[in-house]
Amino acid sequence: MLAGLLAVLPGWSAVAQEAVPASGRAALEAFTKDLVRFGADFEQVIISADGAVMEEGAGEVWMQRPDRFRWSYVGEFPELIVADGEHIWMYDESLEQVTVRRQGDLGGDSPLLVLMDLSVLDERFRVTELGTVTGLHLVELIAREPDAQFERLVLGFQDETLQRLVLEDAFGLRTELRFTHLRRNPDIPEGHFDFEPPEGVDLIGDVPTG
Repeated sequence: MLAGLLAVLPGWSAVAQEAVPASGRAALEAFTKDLVRFGADFEQVIISADGAVMEEGAGEVWMQRPDRFRWSYVGEFPELIVADGEHIWMYDESLEQVTVRRQGDLGGDSPLLVLMDLSVLDERFRVTELGTVTGLHLVELIAREPDAQFERLVLGFQDETLQRLVLEDAFGLRTELRFTHLRRNPDIPEGHFDFEPPEGVDLIGDVPTG
């Protein structure tokens, strides 16, 4: 499900802008300027290589520079993914299981890192303008590392607001996200990016000790 974490977004609350950006990259740079944290609701669709819808979901996401995030999936199979700066905790409520990974193992090609740290853009991605489609400026990011988590990421912006994010991996699996009700630089409660495993769940992976 971590791949699902990393992906069509109309509906983010837009901040009035004096000028329309000239390109997808300009819109990306404007969107991330002075961005410290944000929250949004989302809808997600995962599509197989042959075009079949494999999974649909919805939930809420919160992020904070430089490396904190919290994704909460609701519905038939609820799941919570929290990055606390050192570890990523993936809690599958239906399985009563928590998988733990060291956050450094996520890799520098993460789409989350692009949004929160634009300084790595050209170092880790080949950036291509895809023009304007249905009113959206589109920019494509291709990971430079051969073992990257994904091969292709497309971001779509209207004015200077992110509207779409489409992620494709090496197996042709496509993840699409739709975000709404964007909160830009909101107050986030203390401890929102901490995770305490519920009592009785199975812990697997790089579980911290002590």
